[in-house]
Amino acid sequence: MSLRIVLADDSLIVREGVRGMLDSQPGLEVVGTCADLDSLLASVAELAPDVVVTDVRMPPTNTDEGIRAAAQLRASHPGVGVVVLSQYADPEYALNLLEHGSGGRAYLVKDAVGEPGQLAGAVRAVAAGRSVVDPAVVEALVAARAAPKASPLATLTEREHAVLAQIAQGKSNAAAGAALYLSERAVEKHINTLFAKLGLAAEADTNRRVKAVLIYLAEDRGPNRLAAR
Repeated sequence: MSLRIVLADDSLIVREGVRGMLDSQPGLEVVGTCADLDSLLASVAELAPDVVVTDVRMPPTNTDEGIRAAAQLRASHPGVGVVVLSQYADPEYALNLLEHGSGGRAYLVKDAVGEPGQLAGAVRAVAAGRSVVDPAVVEALVAARAAPKASPLATLTEREHAVLAQIAQGKSNAAAGAALYLSERAVEKHINTLFAKLGLAAEADTNRRVKAVLIYLAEDRGPNRLAAR
Protein backbone atom coordinates (compact mmCIF):
# COMPACT_ATOMS: atom_id res chain seq x y z
CA MET A 1 0.00 0.00 0.00
CA SER A 2 1.12 3.56 -0.70
CA LEU A 3 1.99 5.97 2.07
CA ARG A 4 -0.82 8.51 2.32
CA ILE A 5 0.31 12.14 2.56
CA VAL A 6 -1.39 15.40 3.45
CA LEU A 7 0.47 18.41 2.09
CA ALA A 8 0.22 21.93 3.58
CA ASP A 9 1.64 25.13 2.07
CA ASP A 10 0.03 28.52 1.63
CA SER A 11 1.62 28.97 -1.81
CA LEU A 12 -0.40 27.26 -4.55
CA ILE A 13 2.65 27.08 -6.83
CA VAL A 14 4.80 25.45 -4.16
CA ARG A 15 1.97 23.17 -3.09
CA GLU A 16 1.37 21.86 -6.61
CA GLY A 17 5.08 21.52 -7.28
CA VAL A 18 5.67 19.46 -4.16
CA ARG A 19 2.53 17.44 -4.85
CA GLY A 20 3.78 16.52 -8.31
CA MET A 21 7.19 15.64 -6.87
CA LEU A 22 5.69 13.29 -4.28
CA ASP A 23 3.11 11.70 -6.57
CA SER A 24 5.88 10.84 -9.02
CA GLN A 25 7.55 8.60 -6.45
CA PRO A 26 6.56 4.95 -6.14
CA GLY A 27 4.65 4.10 -3.01
CA LEU A 28 3.65 7.68 -2.20
CA GLU A 29 0.22 9.29 -2.66
CA VAL A 30 -0.87 12.84 -1.79
CA VAL A 31 -4.45 12.42 -0.57
CA GLY A 32 -5.09 16.02 0.47
CA THR A 33 -3.68 19.54 0.27
CA CYS A 34 -4.34 22.62 2.39
CA ALA A 35 -3.09 26.14 2.93
CA ASP A 36 -3.31 26.91 6.67
CA LEU A 37 -2.99 25.37 10.11
CA ASP A 38 -6.69 24.80 10.78
CA SER A 39 -7.33 23.07 7.45
CA LEU A 40 -4.23 20.95 7.97
CA LEU A 41 -5.43 19.65 11.32
CA ALA A 42 -8.91 19.08 9.90
CA SER A 43 -7.50 17.17 6.92
CA VAL A 44 -5.48 14.90 9.18
CA ALA A 45 -8.59 14.13 11.23
CA GLU A 46 -10.64 13.42 8.09
CA LEU A 47 -8.11 11.64 5.86
CA ALA A 48 -5.95 9.77 8.39
CA PRO A 49 -2.68 10.12 6.47
CA ASP A 50 0.56 8.35 7.28
CA VAL A 51 2.64 11.50 6.85
CA VAL A 52 2.14 15.27 6.84
CA VAL A 53 4.44 17.44 4.73
CA THR A 54 4.05 21.05 5.82
CA ASP A 55 5.59 24.46 5.37
CA VAL A 56 6.94 25.95 8.60
CA ARG A 57 5.07 29.25 8.09
CA MET A 58 1.40 29.43 7.12
CA PRO A 59 -1.72 31.38 8.04
CA PRO A 60 -3.10 32.44 10.39
CA THR A 61 0.09 34.01 11.81
CA ASN A 62 2.77 32.98 9.28
CA THR A 63 5.24 32.27 12.07
CA ASP A 64 5.64 28.63 13.17
CA GLU A 65 2.41 26.87 12.22
CA GLY A 66 4.26 23.82 10.90
CA ILE A 67 6.07 23.36 14.21
CA ARG A 68 2.83 23.82 16.16
CA ALA A 69 1.03 21.35 13.92
CA ALA A 70 3.74 18.77 14.57
CA ALA A 71 3.38 19.28 18.32
CA GLN A 72 -0.41 18.96 18.23
CA LEU A 73 -0.25 15.86 16.06
CA ARG A 74 2.23 14.29 18.45
CA ALA A 75 -0.59 14.29 21.01
CA SER A 76 -3.66 13.71 18.81
CA HIS A 77 -2.20 11.45 16.08
CA PRO A 78 1.09 10.02 17.40
CA GLY A 79 1.42 7.61 14.48
CA VAL A 80 1.51 10.38 11.87
CA GLY A 81 4.99 11.37 10.69
CA VAL A 82 5.69 15.04 9.97
CA VAL A 83 8.13 16.56 7.50
CA VAL A 84 8.57 20.32 7.99
CA LEU A 85 9.86 22.29 5.02
CA SER A 86 11.41 25.71 5.53
CA GLN A 87 13.23 28.36 3.55
CA TYR A 88 15.55 28.81 6.51
CA ALA A 89 18.22 26.59 8.09
CA ASP A 90 16.98 27.82 11.47
CA PRO A 91 18.28 25.79 14.44
CA GLU A 92 15.55 27.17 16.73
CA TYR A 93 12.78 25.82 14.50
CA ALA A 94 14.50 22.42 14.32
CA LEU A 95 15.02 22.26 18.08
CA ASN A 96 11.39 23.18 18.73
CA LEU A 97 10.26 20.49 16.29
CA LEU A 98 12.31 17.84 18.07
CA GLU A 99 11.68 19.11 21.60
CA HIS A 100 9.26 16.32 22.55
CA GLY A 101 10.97 13.55 20.61
CA SER A 102 12.72 13.17 17.29
CA GLY A 103 10.99 9.99 16.13
CA GLY A 104 8.77 10.50 13.11
CA ARG A 105 9.94 14.07 12.53
CA ALA A 106 12.02 15.69 9.77
CA TYR A 107 13.18 19.25 9.17
CA LEU A 108 14.35 20.05 5.66
CA VAL A 109 15.40 23.26 3.92
CA LYS A 110 13.38 23.73 0.73
CA ASP A 111 16.48 24.41 -1.36
CA ALA A 112 17.74 20.94 -0.44
CA VAL A 113 14.71 19.04 -1.77
CA GLY A 114 15.17 19.77 -5.46
CA GLU A 115 15.55 16.07 -6.13
CA PRO A 116 12.32 14.11 -5.69
CA GLY A 117 14.17 11.26 -4.00
CA GLN A 118 15.36 13.50 -1.15
CA LEU A 119 11.90 14.48 -0.01
CA ALA A 120 10.55 10.98 -0.65
CA GLY A 121 13.33 9.55 1.52
CA ALA A 122 12.36 11.87 4.38
CA VAL A 123 8.69 10.91 4.02
CA ARG A 124 9.53 7.22 4.21
CA ALA A 125 11.85 7.81 7.16
CA VAL A 126 9.27 9.60 9.33
CA ALA A 127 6.61 7.07 8.38
CA ALA A 128 8.94 4.43 9.83
CA GLY A 129 9.43 6.45 13.01
CA ARG A 130 12.88 7.74 12.15
CA SER A 131 14.07 11.36 12.04
CA VAL A 132 15.82 13.49 9.43
CA VAL A 133 17.50 16.87 9.93
CA ASP A 134 18.88 18.84 7.01
CA PRO A 135 22.71 18.97 7.08
CA ALA A 136 22.54 22.77 6.74
CA VAL A 137 20.64 22.92 10.03
CA VAL A 138 23.19 20.66 11.72
CA GLU A 139 25.97 22.96 10.52
CA ALA A 140 24.11 25.98 11.90
CA LEU A 141 23.70 24.26 15.27
CA VAL A 142 27.40 23.41 15.43
CA ALA A 143 28.35 26.96 14.47
CA ALA A 144 26.06 28.40 17.14
CA ARG A 145 27.61 26.20 19.82
CA ALA A 146 31.14 27.00 18.67
CA ALA A 147 30.61 30.77 18.52
CA PRO A 148 32.34 32.55 21.39
CA LYS A 149 29.92 34.06 23.86
CA ALA A 150 30.29 37.75 24.49
CA SER A 151 31.76 38.56 27.88
CA PRO A 152 29.62 40.82 30.09
CA LEU A 153 32.87 42.63 30.91
CA ALA A 154 33.35 43.62 27.27
CA THR A 155 31.12 46.69 27.72
CA LEU A 156 33.31 48.18 30.45
CA THR A 157 35.82 50.93 29.76
CA GLU A 158 39.48 50.46 30.66
CA ARG A 159 39.03 52.59 33.77
CA GLU A 160 35.97 50.59 34.84
CA HIS A 161 37.93 47.37 34.34
CA ALA A 162 40.66 48.74 36.55
CA VAL A 163 38.21 49.75 39.28
CA LEU A 164 36.58 46.32 39.16
CA ALA A 165 40.00 44.69 39.49
CA GLN A 166 40.61 46.68 42.67
CA ILE A 167 37.21 45.69 44.07
CA ALA A 168 38.00 42.06 43.33
CA GLN A 169 41.05 42.38 45.59
CA GLY A 170 38.72 43.33 48.45
CA LYS A 171 39.67 47.00 48.52
CA SER A 172 37.37 49.76 49.71
CA ASN A 173 36.48 52.64 47.43
CA ALA A 174 39.06 54.81 49.15
CA ALA A 175 41.80 52.19 48.76
CA ALA A 176 40.88 51.58 45.14
CA GLY A 177 41.02 55.31 44.49
CA ALA A 178 44.45 55.58 46.09
CA ALA A 179 45.77 52.74 43.92
CA LEU A 180 44.39 54.30 40.74
CA TYR A 181 45.03 57.97 41.65
CA LEU A 182 41.30 58.67 41.69
CA SER A 183 39.11 60.39 44.23
CA GLU A 184 36.77 58.24 46.27
CA ARG A 185 33.86 60.03 44.58
CA ALA A 186 35.23 59.15 41.12
CA VAL A 187 35.58 55.50 42.12
CA GLU A 188 31.98 55.49 43.33
CA LYS A 189 30.80 56.86 39.98
CA HIS A 190 32.74 54.22 38.07
CA ILE A 191 31.31 51.49 40.30
CA ASN A 192 27.73 52.65 39.75
CA THR A 193 28.32 52.74 35.99
CA LEU A 194 29.81 49.26 35.85
CA PHE A 195 26.97 47.93 38.02
CA ALA A 196 24.52 49.19 35.40
CA LYS A 197 26.53 47.76 32.50
CA LEU A 198 26.66 44.36 34.18
CA GLY A 199 22.91 44.37 34.74
CA LEU A 200 23.22 44.82 38.50
CA ALA A 201 21.36 48.09 38.81
CA ALA A 202 18.33 46.96 40.84
CA GLU A 203 19.88 45.46 43.98
CA ALA A 204 21.53 46.62 47.19
CA ASP A 205 25.07 47.92 46.73
CA THR A 206 26.60 45.14 48.85
CA ASN A 207 25.00 42.41 46.76
CA ARG A 208 25.89 44.17 43.53
CA ARG A 209 29.49 44.48 44.63
CA VAL A 210 29.71 40.76 45.36
CA LYS A 211 28.05 39.80 42.08
CA ALA A 212 30.31 42.11 40.09
CA VAL A 213 33.33 40.40 41.63
CA LEU A 214 31.88 36.97 40.83
CA ILE A 215 31.41 37.99 37.20
CA TYR A 216 34.99 39.23 37.15
CA LEU A 217 36.33 35.99 38.64
CA ALA A 218 34.20 33.85 36.32
CA GLU A 219 36.04 35.39 33.38
CA ASP A 220 39.28 33.96 34.81
CA ARG A 221 41.11 37.27 34.56
CA GLY A 222 43.82 37.91 37.09
CA PRO A 223 43.74 41.23 38.98
CA ASN A 224 47.14 42.23 37.65
CA ARG A 225 45.96 41.82 34.08
CA LEU A 226 42.98 44.09 34.57
CA ALA A 227 44.80 46.59 36.74
CA ALA A 228 47.31 47.04 33.95
CA ARG A 229 44.66 48.10 31.47
